[in-house]
Amino acid sequence: MEEARWGFSDGSVTDLLEARGLHGATDINKRVQFHSSLVQRLALEKELEGHLGCVNAIAWNSNGSLLLSGSDDTRICIWSYGNGELLHDIETGHSANIFCTKFVPETSDEVIVSGAGDAEVRVFNLSRLSGRRPIELSMEPTAVYQCHSRRIKKLAVEIGNPNVVWSASEDGTLRQHDFRECSSCPRARSANQECRNVLLDLRWGAKKSLADIPKQPLALKSCDISSVRPHQLLVGGSDAFARLYDRRMLPPLSTCQTKKEPPPCVKMFCPIHLADTRKSNLHLTHVAFSPNGKEVLLSYSGEHVYLFDVDLENTSSLRYTADDVREQLCLPPFNKELAKLVPKQQKFHVDTFKKLMQVATKSLEMGTDLMHGVEACSTVLPAVDPYIDDNMKHDCLCTRAGLYLKRRWKNDVYMAIRDCNSARCIDSRSFQAHLYIAEALLQLGRLKEASEYVDALNFLVPPYSGSVKQVENIKEQLFAAELEKNKKDQVGNTNTDARHGRLRSLSDILFRSDASGSSSQEGREDSDYDDEMELDFETSASAESTHNDDSAYQPEVAIDMKQRYVAHCNVGTDIKQASFLGEQGEFIASGSDDGRWFIWEKRTGRLIKMLVGDGAVVNCIQSHPYDCVVATSGIDNSIKLWTPDANATSMVAGPEIDVSSVIENNQRKLSHNREIMLRAGREVVARDENKAGWV
Repeated sequence: MEEARWGFSDGSVTDLLEARGLHGATDINKRVQFHSSLVQRLALEKELEGHLGCVNAIAWNSNGSLLLSGSDDTRICIWSYGNGELLHDIETGHSANIFCTKFVPETSDEVIVSGAGDAEVRVFNLSRLSGRRPIELSMEPTAVYQCHSRRIKKLAVEIGNPNVVWSASEDGTLRQHDFRECSSCPRARSANQECRNVLLDLRWGAKKSLADIPKQPLALKSCDISSVRPHQLLVGGSDAFARLYDRRMLPPLSTCQTKKEPPPCVKMFCPIHLADTRKSNLHLTHVAFSPNGKEVLLSYSGEHVYLFDVDLENTSSLRYTADDVREQLCLPPFNKELAKLVPKQQKFHVDTFKKLMQVATKSLEMGTDLMHGVEACSTVLPAVDPYIDDNMKHDCLCTRAGLYLKRRWKNDVYMAIRDCNSARCIDSRSFQAHLYIAEALLQLGRLKEASEYVDALNFLVPPYSGSVKQVENIKEQLFAAELEKNKKDQVGNTNTDARHGRLRSLSDILFRSDASGSSSQEGREDSDYDDEMELDFETSASAESTHNDDSAYQPEVAIDMKQRYVAHCNVGTDIKQASFLGEQGEFIASGSDDGRWFIWEKRTGRLIKMLVGDGAVVNCIQSHPYDCVVATSGIDNSIKLWTPDANATSMVAGPEIDVSSVIENNQRKLSHNREIMLRAGREVVARDENKAGWV
């Protein structure tokens, strides 16, 4: 499906360039860097070859002249941006996959740091390299920190600080390593290990739902420090919640000899429909601040990419509590006595928005090009335009809800309910909003609530045959669903004893940690699929003792998403990134399990570009600090650089293929049983013996 090209809010690049002489170059250069006209033309320029394994980490230096990469081959490579030359190939001494690398700021790009599956952080000073030979067989680190007990998945540095690096590990701790204090430390669990560098101890930090008291180990997968407000620290791991901390408010650095209750976070981020899933395999793979620090981006395993506001008023509708989570699907239909119509503003509709609504309405009526229709609505709704009145907003919200319900991609049903509730804020007696909520509740199996909405439709149905028929259809569906539920309940009652007495399957044994949390790491360090298994909700420490003073626990408030990005598949690896592109951060990019990477317009969630970037999986995406250049890497041994190409005008970069079929296939994968995905991943690895390690 080749979509019609709709306009973008950043205007014409020609106008921006002409304005440079009037308004100065700095702001204009930022806006031009990843201008929509350039993003649409991104294409593969070159591949950087030198690694012998999956490339799990890439990072630019501050001025963009160098690119750093780390791999399953335990080597770090440093590349020249100017000509793509391999400047240094460093044998790090790590004994397992490198998952993260960084240039340390304010060191003239001479100090680099790496974190790996061997639970070590290693620091190297490039000024010690002998000459400029591209191959260095080995290099002694200037510091080795061995205080983590599990894999290190992410490193963070602070702009302007050459002395400190932070490491996030699956052992549930985030540690602060100060180069001025020590150059090494004993291995974790050593008799003399007393490293006082634990900034966050979240070994009691995870929970299954917002209402729960945190009692589970939080295996950290990602962290980030705001470049604008460096006291703000964002972490994500083996549950659904990203947590923002103010480093100035945290307790003093400590050891890990005793477990402590997690410190309170300043803010917590999670889409409301994921805040009570109670799925032990739902976890974050990447968290990131926007360039201006006002937004955060979260990427979930088995889920989508979501955008959140950091700076919210206390009264913001995006804030929610555990009670709101329970009520999101249980808002009662209109009150027949008290409901009031909200006065609708009457304005003229501009032609562009009318055409977009016609596209969406046609998609809904025909049941085709549903993604196209959703994106048409998503382009209209966030527009700031006096010609978009309440009538159009209401109709657009209801149309998009109907499209979501027909498309049925993962969690589309929750997006439909959100839209319907927004439409009811405009018109509390909206027939279409009530109809679609009833249909959504049916899809979710919430038959009691669906029945209440169906009853309400009798008072709202307009007096024409089309709507009456819609009500009759939803009643028939509800009746059929109730019959089916009764049959299943009867069968379930007869099988209760057998179900409770079933033996554990092979997958139960292989893919769950034992009750003591002592599942072995040996022999699994090269497995990229080794994610929530070691520290999931069933493990361990939490089974050994109980949380202190449960009665004193204060329910938390979370911040809901403001945009969702759908197209990719994130199941196979747990280092998959989602990134803001450029200094303005107006576009979002993510890798995918199908070997592609995707670019969306941040404001609308509209898919802009789909690019083939790997033979198996794209994990890492890092945009250049100043140029319209993106570096990507994944299971392949190479790093790929993408730049605008005048001939690349299609949405697809790579072999031409139907966009909708690719995305629908990815959505099916997201809903598949995890065991199926594990088996598929192992088949890919088996086909290429040189590509060890899926993260």
